Amino acid sequence: MTDQALWTPTKLGSIHLPHRLAMAPMTRSRAAGDGTITDLTAQYYGQRSTFSLLITEGTQPSGDGQGYLATPGIYESAHVEAWRSAADAAHAGGAAFVIQLMHVGRVAHPSNTPHGRRPVAPSTVAADAMMFTADGPQPMADPVPLDDAGLEQTLEDFRRAAALAIEAGADGVEIHGANGYLLHQFLSANANLRDDRYGGSIVGRARFPLEVAAAVADEIGADRTGFRISPANRLNDIKEVDTHALYDHLARGLAEIDLAYLHLVHIGDEPLLRRLRAIWPDRLVVNRAGADLDARIADLDNGLADVVAVGALALANPDLPARIQASAPLNSPDPATFYGGDHRGYTDYPALAV
Repeated sequence: MTDQALWTPTKLGSIHLPHRLAMAPMTRSRAAGDGTITDLTAQYYGQRSTFSLLITEGTQPSGDGQGYLATPGIYESAHVEAWRSAADAAHAGGAAFVIQLMHVGRVAHPSNTPHGRRPVAPSTVAADAMMFTADGPQPMADPVPLDDAGLEQTLEDFRRAAALAIEAGADGVEIHGANGYLLHQFLSANANLRDDRYGGSIVGRARFPLEVAAAVADEIGADRTGFRISPANRLNDIKEVDTHALYDHLARGLAEIDLAYLHLVHIGDEPLLRRLRAIWPDRLVVNRAGADLDARIADLDNGLADVVAVGALALANPDLPARIQASAPLNSPDPATFYGGDHRGYTDYPALAV
C-alpha cells in the first residue's frame, strides 16, 4: 500500500479537507426521543475529528422523514443547538463536518415517528421488509404516495433542513439518495410505479432526486452540497434493472448542478465506477463497501477517487488516521453495539497509547 495521495489536502467544492480519509455516514440510533442529539454524540464526533471529513449519520429533514427509532433530526431549533456542539467538536480537531439529510420514505413504521402518520413514498408499494419498533419487529407500513403538494412540501423540508444544518455550524450537507430510502425509491422501477412526470422513464424517475439536489444547492450553495448514491444496492427491497443508464443520467444531472461532491457506495461494479469517474473527474468520494484499507487507498493512487470513506473502521478506530501513519493494529468493530444503547461501542473504543 502506498498512501502518499491519502495525506494530500484537497477541496470538495468550498469544503477544505486536510487529507483524503473521510468517515462515512452510519446510523447509530442514539438520539433523544424528539430527535435531538446528546452530548454523547458530540463526544463521538469529536473523537473522530482527525478524519478529514465527518459525514454524520442519516438525519431526517422532517417528521415524515423518520423511519428508525432514535435517529436525529434537523428541523427544530433544539436540533440546531445540539448539532452545533457536534460541529464545534469536529472542527476543534480539524475535520470538516457535513450533516447527511436522510428521508427514509417507505422504510418506516408510524410508531417510530413523532406524529404517528403513515410513511410517504413515490407509490403505494410497501417495502418487503421488517422495521424494528419499540414493540419489536413490524412489517413496513403501506406508504402514502406523494402528490404535487407532498412533493413540494418535501422539497421545502430538504431546503429548510439544509439551511438549519448550516446554521448549526456544518460545512455542508449530503443528500442521501442511496440504500433504498426516498430518493432511491424514486429512482427504482419496483418502488416507483408512477405514470406522471416523476415516473416511468429514467428521466422521470430521476427528476425528483435532481430537483431536491437543485433546491438544496439553491438554498446553501452547490459548493456545500453533496449527494450519495448506491447503484445496484438491493437494500430495503430495491430492485434496479437499468443501473448503468440510470446512474449515467443521474450523475450527469448532478454534475450540471456542480455539486461539491458525489459520494458513491461501490459494491463491485468496476465498469460503472469508471463510467462515473469519467463524468465526475474530480470531487468523487468512494466508499468501497466491504473492502480493506489497501483496496480503498488504491482508489486514490489509481485515480478512481479523490476522497475515500470508511464506515465501521471509523466507528471502531476513532484515531484511524494516526493508526495508519503508525502502521498500528486496528480495533475490531462490535456489531452488537452498532444501534442504540449507551457509550458502549460508541465512545469507548480505545485510542492508541501515547
